[in-house]
Amino acid sequence: MLMLLDSASLYFRAFHGVPESVTAPDGTPVNAVRGFLDSVSFLIRERRPDRLVACLDLDWRPRFRVEAVPSYKAHRVSPRGGETVPDGLVPQVPILLDVLARLGIATAGAEGFEADDVIGTLAAAATDPVEVVSGDRDLFQVVRDDPPVHVLYVGRGVRKYEVMGEAEVAAKYGVPGRGYADFAVLRGDPSDGLPGVPGVGEKSAAALVSRFGSLDELVAALDEGTDTGFPAGSRARLAAARDYLAAAPAVARVRTDAPVSEHDDRLPAAPADPEGLVELAEKWNLDSPLNRMLGALAAVAGAR
Repeated sequence: MLMLLDSASLYFRAFHGVPESVTAPDGTPVNAVRGFLDSVSFLIRERRPDRLVACLDLDWRPRFRVEAVPSYKAHRVSPRGGETVPDGLVPQVPILLDVLARLGIATAGAEGFEADDVIGTLAAAATDPVEVVSGDRDLFQVVRDDPPVHVLYVGRGVRKYEVMGEAEVAAKYGVPGRGYADFAVLRGDPSDGLPGVPGVGEKSAAALVSRFGSLDELVAALDEGTDTGFPAGSRARLAAARDYLAAAPAVARVRTDAPVSEHDDRLPAAPADPEGLVELAEKWNLDSPLNRMLGALAAVAGAR
């Protein structure tokens, strides 16, 4: 099984879930690093993947999405430019990437794309079961039954993850997983600055996706002038939002053609750089979480 980590989702949650008073000897906060490592150690023991990739945002707000819908993540832009990130988290990301490299855990990104697109590309190409770990509901669109792709949704915490497949997404939202992005376009997603169609709520969005099968078919019906399939009063609202409906799918739909960097996704049984890992453990006060990580890797390797 291939496990794909939405890395930013996990380290942001770790930063807010572990006290910032957890620091290295020089006073640098390492709460996000420690929390991330403990989360991944737990997932490795719990789910026992054969392969694992920590997927990265090499562009958190890609130009092609901003050009489609300028409000995309606009509320997250820092006055200095770039993404608004807590000051205490900024120095921790390079530390975490260094630790993962010394462990031998693969990381992958794609220039000009978000981690979601990396995940979408790797999941679409996979022939073995895939588990995507994220607190982002947008990734529900990648689930499928054969070969299985599930999302381990960690919105309530990593240890309270929910396994979301086609049946679970359909039961909760009234749309199949592949329809989740179109559902989000119609309903809107304030966390991403996606406005949605005024007057179309969650139930109406689900009904529209279910009736038409996709946003493309819905737009085609609008252009044909038919009233069939539109809930009462919705057709006029959708027609008024025609330009938005044409542009927004480029924002909401995860790409499956991202140029993902080369990586060896085999889960290591032992660290790639043991001496370097010891140095990092001492420098950044990471002995305990790294010991737990090494124990998890050894346990999975021993069970193969």
